[in-house]
Amino acid sequence: MAIHFCLCFQIIIMFLCCTVCSTDISCKNEAGGPVDWFIIYKLPRYKIGEVGSGVDYMYLDSSVGSWQMSKFMVNTSQGAIGNTLNQLYMGKAYKSNSSVYALYNDGPPILDYIQGYGHTKGVLFFDRSQGFWLSHTIPHFPSFPERGYLYPSSGKVNGQTALCVTHRYDQFLQIAKQLAYLYPRFYNCSVPAAFLADVPQLAQLCEGSKPLLASDKRVEQLFSMQGEKFVSFVKSERFVDDIYAGWVAQALDADLLVESWQTKGHELPSNCSLPKHAMNIKRVRLPGSVLFQSHYDHSKWCVSLAYEDQVTCLGDLNRERAQQWRGGGLVCTFNPLIYNAFRQVVDCYIDC
Repeated sequence: MAIHFCLCFQIIIMFLCCTVCSTDISCKNEAGGPVDWFIIYKLPRYKIGEVGSGVDYMYLDSSVGSWQMSKFMVNTSQGAIGNTLNQLYMGKAYKSNSSVYALYNDGPPILDYIQGYGHTKGVLFFDRSQGFWLSHTIPHFPSFPERGYLYPSSGKVNGQTALCVTHRYDQFLQIAKQLAYLYPRFYNCSVPAAFLADVPQLAQLCEGSKPLLASDKRVEQLFSMQGEKFVSFVKSERFVDDIYAGWVAQALDADLLVESWQTKGHELPSNCSLPKHAMNIKRVRLPGSVLFQSHYDHSKWCVSLAYEDQVTCLGDLNRERAQQWRGGGLVCTFNPLIYNAFRQVVDCYIDC
């Protein structure tokens, strides 16, 4: 009888532990399980030799090892992004006083574009234990929480990327300082009173105020829940330069191949005038012979030209003249799995 009681007690404890673990705010993988980080690459509608749906995407995290075509579509609430955002949407978590959330986009859903904000897009959602930072390149996304998960039709045409990282609570105190430089357009957010002392910058941004900055740019090391290092580079509009050539390539001491959306007549050419160069990618080839030109790719990322540097960054800004005057940033990693995934898809770039 005692053995039976102990066994039942152990099962109850295990169930309670699993229940607590499953409720932790984190990035979610394709199956809905917690994951340290993930990256998606949404395919453009117009690929060389074919016209696609514009909602297919490839998925990457530490467990899959290389790009995998998702069985889901990005305009459904299934898949990694839907699973991640549904933590905020479902059960009206956005009304909770025990967590912070912020949705930001220079092109928010429904609302009009307004000049002066940083060219940056993303979502923060965390409590006093942990949470996620989802940075992406999709205009008009995501939807307001009370509307549930919606993907904009305008986000189907071009390629897009998204990076989600799960962080401990203390890391969000640093992320808040980084966001102050980006000056994102927060179109829906909540910073309950219990968090005001820890993240005053988020509270100011949420109210529409612009925090005072100590300089025109800032770099910060961030660590995921499992200790993966990411380096955040952010610049305000006062740092008037191309973030890739003028700062990040020099800071990382690496020649960079840059994929970004460039409109005709406004693009910045490949730049080899500084010790480390920034060169434009012109064509991307993802696994499965998915081939497309950069002018159909709204994503913003770069990789080191030299394999030994192992640098990969995902970010906010295009290599375009006007965006030298915009706030924005890059999140960089030296993870070899991420580097190999992005470096191998560079099909063609323009040397100086």
